[in-house]
Amino acid sequence: MIIQTPPAGAPPLAVMMYEHTALCAQFARAFGNAQFESPSPLDLMIYVIGHHDAGWAEFDRDPATNAQTGLPYNLIETPMRYLTVTSRLSPDFNERHHPYCGLISSMHSWGLYNGRYGLSKLMLIDQIPEQDRPLVARMLDGELERQKRLKAEIGRDPKTSGWLDEKTLFQNYKQLQFIDTLALYFNRTHREERGPQTFEHVPRSADEDVEVTIEPREADVYVLSPFPFAADGAEFAFAGRRVRAGQQQANAGWLEALKCSPAEWERFRLISA
Repeated sequence: MIIQTPPAGAPPLAVMMYEHTALCAQFARAFGNAQFESPSPLDLMIYVIGHHDAGWAEFDRDPATNAQTGLPYNLIETPMRYLTVTSRLSPDFNERHHPYCGLISSMHSWGLYNGRYGLSKLMLIDQIPEQDRPLVARMLDGELERQKRLKAEIGRDPKTSGWLDEKTLFQNYKQLQFIDTLALYFNRTHREERGPQTFEHVPRSADEDVEVTIEPREADVYVLSPFPFAADGAEFAFAGRRVRAGQQQANAGWLEALKCSPAEWERFRLISA
């Protein structure tokens, strides 16, 4: 679950991970133009981008409470005994759909703890308390084993073996990372607090990456440069629910509290500079 920074005088918006990935799927379908290659294989990439955090589904139904805030835990603040489970269940879910989806999802899970394979300076593994490191190490070793097994399976089929070309594989991985972090730009921060941000290693092709910047232009309109989507001015949307500290106590747990909180939608447009 993502707890968005709140507007002044209002409770924060809780964005379920399936709501986050629904926005990611919108971006995935729209990604690509004359300057940026579209994801390929398209259907499988749209699927995994739209389900890359599917392992959170059960936890998000009735999340644990952060004692310091009285709210559900916010994303990577979630204790490792839960976070390592969601990190494993997401590739499990995607692998059931197709081995390639499982591979990309597993790379996403492993990369989050390890600087996104060198694409990010953030090393989550370095921030993990010493007592949790054996638990995390077992999960990460399991994902490397999964990747080895799935690559062997994909490589046995002549129709899919070409997908394992390292440059092509990491082009798809980087597309997922860009789309994920672009969605987080909106999901994690209230519109009044959003400012310019630069996304590194956005792939134009398997051989070329660029930096993409985003900046608010006017109410619910954001400028991207260079522009990686097909339709200039396309509208996107996501939903969440307002949550208050202690709300779960008055509603017999977060499951009931979230059920009683109406969904709020935010819509925005992305335009080219």
